[in-house]
Amino acid sequence: MGTPAEPSRRITMTPAARRALAAADRLFYERGIHAVGVDLIAAEAGVTKKTLYDRFGSKEQIVVEYLADRDERWRAFLGERLDAADPDPRERVLTVFDASRAWATESSPKGCGMVNAHAEISDPAHPAHPIITGQKRWMLDLFTGLAAEIAPEGAESLARTLMLVHEGALVAHGLGVFPNALAHAREQAAALLA
Repeated sequence: MGTPAEPSRRITMTPAARRALAAADRLFYERGIHAVGVDLIAAEAGVTKKTLYDRFGSKEQIVVEYLADRDERWRAFLGERLDAADPDPRERVLTVFDASRAWATESSPKGCGMVNAHAEISDPAHPAHPIITGQKRWMLDLFTGLAAEIAPEGAESLARTLMLVHEGALVAHGLGVFPNALAHAREQAAALLA
């Protein structure tokens, strides 16, 4: 494995780049990053391969944009729900689980896009790796902040447990191991917080 990548750079989106990113988003999530080539992305977006390379420079950069865009959308989605949530930290933790369930239903029937991407991109030198791990660190930080309001003495342990329940539910949802994995995870989080 390589050394950790520098923070990922982002590109300015033109209309053609937005179409390519939308196509890449759908294709990467449905088929996997390694299974999708730039020819298919270009064809699905209605752009030339040259346009794709002119805008993104490489497939790696398309992957960076795909994951960064997905992460930004998730954070905004969750942020809206947390902004509208009851201020009680226990309720806010449960709001995270409710938001994850809604997001999974709307946007992630095959599980967490970051977990799925990590199955293909585990090398820290890949420019998308910091986005993948960054989202999970952000989620742990979110749980830690909420846990600190609930149990200041045991915040780190509580946050890690909540994170494990949450992430395990996302994986179980994506694999279809059992129905309503995220609803079950919410119940377990509620019991943990009682």
